[in-house]
Amino acid sequence: MQKSYDATRITVEPLIDGQLTDSIWNGLPVGDHFSMLAPRNGDPERKTHKTEFKIAYTDEALFIAAYMYDPLGTSIRKEYTQRDNVPQTDYIVLDLNTYNDGENQTRFVVTTAGGMADARMKANNQDYDFNVIWDAAVSMDNRGWYAEIKIPFSSLRFPKASEQIWSMQLGRIISSLNETYMWSPVDKSVGIIPHYNGLLKNIRNIDPPLRLGFYPFISGGTDYYKGKFKGFFNAGMDIKYGINDAFTLDVTLVPDFGQTAYDEIELNLGPFEQTFGEKRAFFTEGTELFNKGNLFYSRRIGATPLDYYTAIDETSNGEELLENPEETTLLNAFKISGRTEAGLGIGFFNAITAVERARYRNTETGEIRERITSPLTNFNIFVLDQQFKNRSSISFVNTNVLRDGNFRDANVSAGLFDLYTKGSAFNISGEAKLSDLHLTTSDQLGFASQLAVQRSKGRFRYGLAHEFADRNFDINDLGVNFTNNYNNFFWNTSYQIFEPQGPFNQYKIELYGNHQRRYRPSMAVRTGFGSRFTAVTTQRFSFGGFLDFNTPYRDFFEARTLDRFILYPENFIGDVWISTDYRKRFAIDSRFLMSQFINSNFKKFRLSTTPRYRFTDQISVQYAFSFEKELNRDSYVAHQEEEIIFGNRDRVSLENSFQAIYNITTVQAVSLSFRNFWTVAKFVNDKYSRLQENGVLTAYDYSVNEENNPNARFNIWNLDLRYNWRFAPASELSILYRNGVSILDTQKDSSFAESSDYLFSQPLKHHLSIRLVYYFDYNNLKRIFE
Repeated sequence: MQKSYDATRITVEPLIDGQLTDSIWNGLPVGDHFSMLAPRNGDPERKTHKTEFKIAYTDEALFIAAYMYDPLGTSIRKEYTQRDNVPQTDYIVLDLNTYNDGENQTRFVVTTAGGMADARMKANNQDYDFNVIWDAAVSMDNRGWYAEIKIPFSSLRFPKASEQIWSMQLGRIISSLNETYMWSPVDKSVGIIPHYNGLLKNIRNIDPPLRLGFYPFISGGTDYYKGKFKGFFNAGMDIKYGINDAFTLDVTLVPDFGQTAYDEIELNLGPFEQTFGEKRAFFTEGTELFNKGNLFYSRRIGATPLDYYTAIDETSNGEELLENPEETTLLNAFKISGRTEAGLGIGFFNAITAVERARYRNTETGEIRERITSPLTNFNIFVLDQQFKNRSSISFVNTNVLRDGNFRDANVSAGLFDLYTKGSAFNISGEAKLSDLHLTTSDQLGFASQLAVQRSKGRFRYGLAHEFADRNFDINDLGVNFTNNYNNFFWNTSYQIFEPQGPFNQYKIELYGNHQRRYRPSMAVRTGFGSRFTAVTTQRFSFGGFLDFNTPYRDFFEARTLDRFILYPENFIGDVWISTDYRKRFAIDSRFLMSQFINSNFKKFRLSTTPRYRFTDQISVQYAFSFEKELNRDSYVAHQEEEIIFGNRDRVSLENSFQAIYNITTVQAVSLSFRNFWTVAKFVNDKYSRLQENGVLTAYDYSVNEENNPNARFNIWNLDLRYNWRFAPASELSILYRNGVSILDTQKDSSFAESSDYLFSQPLKHHLSIRLVYYFDYNNLKRIFE
């Protein structure tokens, strides 16, 4: 039975101090009788650890008082964290779904130390890059701990109605007991947790306030490289405007991304580009609609210019390359998104990047010439997403890239559906995508599709899936697809427990397989099958692994030539991993992976481990080590006349990274992070071959010199030292010092120590910057002037 709670209107706001001594809390109805979510789903709460809450509201905000009783009292462990970092201590979770659609909701988290986190929830997925304006405080006594929360209505989207009926869930995580409780009971074996929300009722006669916020910023600093200082200054503003009760406009004017974290760059010897996660807040906050169909890779915006490398190769005799920007400049961007009362989500995103030019100087005449490497470009996305109460949805997505001048344009459209049967016993999902490239000489139409049927209820589950793409399918102007021209089939089955059994809180056993084919010409690429096991013990020790077998593999990409492939032999690949209890001061994650190709000397293994230690509730460190070795891989080297040349390659990689953080308070922190990645790839002398039409290699006399040396050594170092102070809601001061250096050459026999000595003999790039952003709420400004 679905629970409900009636909120109470009040006329005087409580002081948000966590003490819960304000008189307004007296006499309000109590929400109680929580039940266990994990590990024993459905058990009633312990009498010693009862949880209660009360909810009130004014014309401007919602207020929540939460009482978490615990015999540990003031001995309950606290761990300081910054915004959106959830620690391994006790905390409460409040989920609000203002449209009661069973799908989209906002999550608010408060920890025993007063730490705050918020996320946009879709199904069971949490996006902590999403941020709203709210406040919370906590206190403790010998009976337990308490939280007081204020959520301004200007931070929420909700329909205009005489009574708001929202769905709500409140959960409590008790770290010392390893138990999770929910106010509205949940059956883990059926559907997803948001489907079990209770109702929050009796919020009457409130008008959605004007949602208008300004985020002006200033930033400045200096770069130092090769004995020269270069200062910089930037100022701009982000604006967030509630168009109506459902839709929001986000705009970034003169954006500044100078303090984003560094990318974890590696030496890329494969046929595909290296991709990186998005670290720019504007492209991570509130973008769940735009990620429908996986057509949006936001790093395309502000990426390396289209003709950056062509400009390097185009330098003629007697010329020097004076300037060739490595990134395109984002001029501005905006996004509009929201969902109607009928469950229709609408999103529109647009961004414009500037013209970039390479500049050359004739060394004899001094004449300057320019070449456009990236034209003025417009990127946009349009999304429609209709959701239904049984968590089903249908969607339409269109992405478009328009470039000024004689450059390619692109348009991609997709139709998606995600349907559940009554009772959520089965799920049927599918996609159909059409890409349309407007090239300089012709147009290119491509098509891709996906269909999957899954059993989504009970311990025993199974599914079938099919994926297809023709050879013209290409979404890489605003998305990412590494491959096309495929016709693949997949199956899976699994068994999992939802209640503790013996030493296990949970475990899952999976069997799966696939048959991958080339669409045209139709031929088998590879067939594989395998199994996976994951488990968590009652002591929160996690472990698992997988073992796969694959038949001979026709690799159509390593040859870097259309419709040519190299035939790799069948292989086994497997790994094992462990993860210990994060509640303890010391915890460690480790993984070992090994791949062996049958009747071949080609093998690979990788070992990674990440120990972490918490010195105090404010200071913690983490170290990550990874070692990978690949032996006797037949790898692409070059094209020579009509031949495709391969060589036998060994590769060794070593990565070390370290992170430390001192959380001065929950709003101030000093953090240090560094990373060093080193790799050497070397080819065996006189062991080169040419690729035949059937994918087999035969010996070939290939002469290596300084110009065509295929060996590679890469070494990179990055260090960030950062201070952050969130001195007011959505307002922050950040100071960053960064240095970095990298080398890429053909030295193949260099040891790690020798390579590191050479790396640090190079000039480091130093960066120091200060950034200040302050949030202004229109409603507060209006009250001040009134």
